[in-house]
Amino acid sequence: MTAVHLADPREAADLGAFLTRLLRFDKGAAVRLQTANLGLALFARLPLGDSGPLAVRTARLAAEPTGAAAPVDVTLSAGQLLEAVGSGSELELPPAITGPSWAGLLPPRGGWEHLRDLPTAPLRAAVSAAVTEFRRETDDQDALAESIWSRQVDPSGLTLRALHAAQLVGLLQQSDHVAVHRHPAWLRLSAPRGYVIVRRAPAPGNGLGLSPAR
Repeated sequence: MTAVHLADPREAADLGAFLTRLLRFDKGAAVRLQTANLGLALFARLPLGDSGPLAVRTARLAAEPTGAAAPVDVTLSAGQLLEAVGSGSELELPPAITGPSWAGLLPPRGGWEHLRDLPTAPLRAAVSAAVTEFRRETDDQDALAESIWSRQVDPSGLTLRALHAAQLVGLLQQSDHVAVHRHPAWLRLSAPRGYVIVRRAPAPGNGLGLSPAR
C-alpha cells in the first residue's frame, strides 16, 4: 500500500474539495497523481467537450511517499481516492487503474513563458455572464455552447472555456489574480494552488457536450 504524507490536514480537505467538484460533473472520473520534490499534483480532465481542459490541483507533502519507489506516478479512480481522503495528513492511495488516453499525454513541466497577471473578479463576472446567456437561449444548445465558450478573453488566446473550467474547480476563488503562461502547444491559467491547462490550437469542431454549472 502506497501512502503519501501531506504537509497539513488542510491539504487533505483541499484535495477532497477538488475531487468532490470533479465528481459532480464526471462520476466516473480518473485522476493522475504525481509526486516530486515534496509536492503532489492531481491531474483531471473536465468533461467540457472532446478535448476538455485539464485541471491540476497541487498539495504540499511533509515527507516522501512510503510503500513504493518515489516519486509516485499513478492513475487512480477519483471516487476511490475521495473515499481515501480523511481528516488526517496521511493518505493511503487506492489501487491503480488503467487510465484514459489523456492521462498519458500531460503538458510539460518546464518551458512556460509568463505572459501577464489577470484580476479574477472580472473573470468570474465573464463566466457568470456567459452562463446567463446560455440559459437564456433554447435553440441549438450545442452550437450556442461552442459559440460562447470558444470566445477569447485575452490576446493570448485564453477562452471562456478555460475560465469556466477554472470556476468549476474553484481556482478563481483562490486569489485576487491569476497568471497566464504560454507554451508552444499549451496555455496555462495559474492560481496559487492549481492550474487549468488547455491546448493553444484545439482541433476544430469540438463541442462542449455539457451545460454550464448551475
